[in-house]
Amino acid sequence: MKPFVKHTGLVAPLDRVNVDTDQMVPKQFCKLLTREGYGKFLFYDWRYQDGDVPDPEFVLNRPRYRGASILLTRANLGCGSSREHAAWAVHDYGFRAVIAPSFADIFYSNCFKNSILPVRLPDAEVEELFRRTDGNQGYRLTVDLEQQAITDEGGLKLRFEVDPARKQRLLQGLDDIGLTLLHEEKISAYEKKHNPQAGMYDASAVDVKFASGKTR
Repeated sequence: MKPFVKHTGLVAPLDRVNVDTDQMVPKQFCKLLTREGYGKFLFYDWRYQDGDVPDPEFVLNRPRYRGASILLTRANLGCGSSREHAAWAVHDYGFRAVIAPSFADIFYSNCFKNSILPVRLPDAEVEELFRRTDGNQGYRLTVDLEQQAITDEGGLKLRFEVDPARKQRLLQGLDDIGLTLLHEEKISAYEKKHNPQAGMYDASAVDVKFASGKTR
């Protein structure tokens, strides 16, 4: 998993509350065999008209927001079903950080497992970021996980809180598997000490039992 330390990028404002995971990735697309490729389905029903025609009014289709890598939105992002596909789509589209007043718990957790930094800020600070994004074409933010700070070129500086354990995992680029592999030597030592065959049945006795048709 790619670490997140500091990221500077263009901001795209999605001015909607209670965006659920079915709106982020409609259920009919939750069938790819890998987590790659979901970016084209992100907000599919809002991005496209008549199937494949981009809606010019939707924020991600506007030229000024093309290439955005920081998503700014409203409260309760990622509510609804627990599908991890939503986080896969956000990452595959190119977003590295998502800023909102609040997130649904499972989506929030899934972001950390997929190289995305979800940042919670008070409503007033989110509103100020919307104002600056709307009023400044090409508006960019720098999100610094180590310093737990968000800054812009106009002197703005906002602080955010993050769980220390999740912070360290994202700084190091560790998902659940990566975290487990940090203990690979201890795991291997345990497996050698506890032979999976030790204490199990005698194979010859089993053969005799089934040959005779007798069971306990």
